[in-house]
Amino acid sequence: MNKSDVNPLFRYNAWASDRVLAQAARLTREQYIAPAPTPQGSLRGTLVHALAAEMLWPQRVEGESPARLLSVEDVPTFKALQDDWTRAREALDAFLGTLTDEQLQTVVRYRTTKGVSQFNVVWEMLAHLINHGTQHRAEAAMLLTIHGFSPGDLDLIVFLREGN
Repeated sequence: MNKSDVNPLFRYNAWASDRVLAQAARLTREQYIAPAPTPQGSLRGTLVHALAAEMLWPQRVEGESPARLLSVEDVPTFKALQDDWTRAREALDAFLGTLTDEQLQTVVRYRTTKGVSQFNVVWEMLAHLINHGTQHRAEAAMLLTIHGFSPGDLDLIVFLREGN
């Protein structure tokens, strides 16, 4: 994998997340925080978890090992989530802008939030970040659809067909 492979995937990731966030913005606070049968327990939990990963993996690539993920307590409102997501995206874009093809092949050692030592090639870490976002956007899309606010088709091919 090289930088010309990575960049369109991250543009897709942002496009799909924007579609989900646009519909989530239409919910009431009660709908946003309502208990749900998802691993993170609510739409809010799901979105905060997805944001946490977008913040965590680039930090790991850069040699940091954060001891914990962002939590729902760290993001008290949907507005705070939007603001944090904007900052995280700006940081991710800046990070991706400096990434080289050689760095994508580099092995990075890090510790998980549970303190377990791990290592991965940078491109694997970035591919995981995209895949992870896809999983949690699907969970969020299901919850949004239940509330009558489907984000529509989030497929990569739709993104590409729209000329992205």
